[in-house]
Amino acid sequence: MAIRELQLGKNGLTKSFMETLKKHFENTKILKISVLSSCCRDKKELKQIENKILKFLGENYNSRTVGYTINLRKFSKKV
Repeated sequence: MAIRELQLGKNGLTKSFMETLKKHFENTKILKISVLSSCCRDKKELKQIENKILKFLGENYNSRTVGYTINLRKFSKKV
């Protein structure tokens, strides 16, 4: 099982970035997103970004934030 890594930069959460997330989850179950300082300034903004990503992806995903890295995981079965 490969772990994919993406970077989220100054453009923030664009529609193309969100579609890229969905495409990556077709082949893998774990995805790491490194959030650059040009995207958000503090942990509050990072939490808002994390919530928007989870809302976009749906119920079968879970996340955990370590530093400025968001670790996303896709569940095999519906929760």
